[in-house]
Amino acid sequence: MPAPVEPEPARDRREDGRPEQARPRDRTGRPLPYGTTGVPLIEEHDPATPEEALALGVRLWEERRYFEAHECLEVVWHAADEQDADLWQGVIQIAVAGVHLQRDNPSGARSLLERASERLTAYPDGHHGIAVAAAVDRCRELIAALDADAVPDALEVGGFPAGAGEGAMRGDTPRG
Repeated sequence: MPAPVEPEPARDRREDGRPEQARPRDRTGRPLPYGTTGVPLIEEHDPATPEEALALGVRLWEERRYFEAHECLEVVWHAADEQDADLWQGVIQIAVAGVHLQRDNPSGARSLLERASERLTAYPDGHHGIAVAAAVDRCRELIAALDADAVPDALEVGGFPAGAGEGAMRGDTPRG
């Protein structure tokens, strides 16, 4: 006689009934088994304003917590004027490329870096405090390194692409 089949656990749901992943996630956003301990987990952030989201996103980016940074920066993107949406989406794509590099996914990182570069080239340098030219240059450098079969985990997206003197993008960001 076959063993009884265990029913699958119910999906995690929010109070409004929409699906939500309640499992813990590691710092790169990967879902972990319920009850996981002993690994750094993402923290939930709920910035009240786009300005707060930007400040928090920059801090998390500098800490190489790219998954959490991208989540905060999405608040900025969604609040942006239509003509600036691609700027913020391009910045977010660089953060997500950082997640893919941390996950040893070079093709995912490369794809996002290409899309980020394409989006950002439409903006002047310094637009909304973003060092656009440095960000595009860094995307291209990383794409070239990935094309040369560099080890993804050895690559860094660099600091947040703020304007000169504000943590402008660089490839020598120390590892956390």
